[in-house]
Amino acid sequence: MAIQWYPGHMHKASKEMKQILPQVDLIIEVLDARIPFSSQNPMLAELRGNKPCIKVLNKMDLADPAVTESWQEYLEQEQSVRTLTMVAQQQDRVKDLLSLCHKMAPAKASSVKQIQTMIMGIPNVGKSTLINSLAGRQIAKTGNEPAITKMQQRIKLEQGIVLHDTPGVLWPNLENPHSGYRLAITGAIKETAIDNDDIALYAVEYLMQAYPEQLQQRFELAELPESGLETMEIIGSRRGCLRGGGHVDLERVAKIILTEIRAGMLGPITWETPAMTEKEWAEVLIVREQKAAKKAARKQKRKRR
Repeated sequence: MAIQWYPGHMHKASKEMKQILPQVDLIIEVLDARIPFSSQNPMLAELRGNKPCIKVLNKMDLADPAVTESWQEYLEQEQSVRTLTMVAQQQDRVKDLLSLCHKMAPAKASSVKQIQTMIMGIPNVGKSTLINSLAGRQIAKTGNEPAITKMQQRIKLEQGIVLHDTPGVLWPNLENPHSGYRLAITGAIKETAIDNDDIALYAVEYLMQAYPEQLQQRFELAELPESGLETMEIIGSRRGCLRGGGHVDLERVAKIILTEIRAGMLGPITWETPAMTEKEWAEVLIVREQKAAKKAARKQKRKRR
């Protein structure tokens, strides 16, 4: 299932970011620690070039600590990138972020000039909550619904740091289908753009492989069936998600599963690893090359005519 969700204000925000980036010393990209690859915006990597970047792995309390550590090592292989794990409301980690900004922009830190930073992140990664923590007051509107921030704003912080806020931006085409599912599982995409039962099935199948004990414990399953669909039906029966004829209402059980996953009720879970995403991206590149070859062949064929 292809998941595409690209509200109009996101297209406008992308254009505005391109205009502001030349004035910025440092970029702060807020990622969801549960999906560090899928919550990155590949457009940013193209735009920023060698500009220093702090990747904040937010919601670390919901992610698998061991996998988070492996992601930090992986992301910091890029010379101009540093990572910081946090929960956006933690004031001690907020201070660490400000200190890291000074380390990443030493020329400005040692002068009277302000460090110009740009903070960005896809919807629902906790960017607005982090901004409020950095500012020490309620500036950005927060909520569990994605795409709340609609306009850019400029915020003066402590220690000579200026923060340029941007709306949450997704890219118009999610080439990796797995990323689409993971974004939906963690709540980055509005439910009006997805089929809950399809997303929940993907989540259950992953949990059966990667976190079977946590799945069994939360839903009191003595053992796991062979398929994700069977697992959902058993959970639905136990939670009373039945309709006429005793059939399980998959939409209802899907909402229960996704709600409890997003609330962290199954324990800390990370939905992707560096090895997984490298393999998936290699497959995306193969598909991209095949499409380009077909397009070139069609173009050549038209020329011959």
